[in-house]
Amino acid sequence: MSKAKVAFFDFASCEGCQIELTNLGEEVFLGLLDHLEIVEFREAMSEKTTDPIDIAFIEGSFTRESDRARLQSIRARANTVVTYGACACTGGINALKNHQSDYLINVYGKDAMSPQLDSQKALPISAAIKVDYQVHGCPVSMKEFVYIVSHLLHGKEPVILDQSVCAECKKRETVCRYTQGDHCMGMVARGGCGAPCPADGVPCEACRGLMPDANEKALVKVLQEKAGLAKEWAETKSRMYTANLRSDK
Repeated sequence: MSKAKVAFFDFASCEGCQIELTNLGEEVFLGLLDHLEIVEFREAMSEKTTDPIDIAFIEGSFTRESDRARLQSIRARANTVVTYGACACTGGINALKNHQSDYLINVYGKDAMSPQLDSQKALPISAAIKVDYQVHGCPVSMKEFVYIVSHLLHGKEPVILDQSVCAECKKRETVCRYTQGDHCMGMVARGGCGAPCPADGVPCEACRGLMPDANEKALVKVLQEKAGLAKEWAETKSRMYTANLRSDK
């Protein structure tokens, strides 16, 4: 049985999700290589390809109109397109700039007008091409990545549970951050990660995005009344990872 040809592509991102893939562990990674032929993966090899591929994995957000042709070329060559990581799936933390007008000068100072910094709004890859599957998270969930790849290799449709991080916290009996005098966005955050952050004493920041029909007003009320956040902070708190998902996008 021939191996599936796969390629990894990156756009606007820190490329941390590609690096995270190299941390799969020898047993899992070598197990994948029994079924996959990786033909392009910038973080781990220098070879590139323009040939047809079975699965294209795309990291990073769509921030330049000039990248549309490259994305369309990838789409035309790939049987299946999977976006992985928050930047590719929702625009991620890059989309914070969609709400700022002075970020260039504040971040880059005298180099703010450098031509390589000229970009448009940060958008998900799905704003440019059709995407078949998404692997959310910042960084991407390795367990979910392997789950989806395994299903695709076996010709099965991966099923992603539609539940909040808050529900996953309850399943693993994690003490609620609010009882610790902390804040958390688990009640409106897309689950699937297994809620590792609250279990480690870190509040959920909704890096996997928001649940469908997330109640933003209720979140702001809870952040103010239960966590003691100031009104403006509570209103903008969820924007870090979900700027393109909020009602004020």
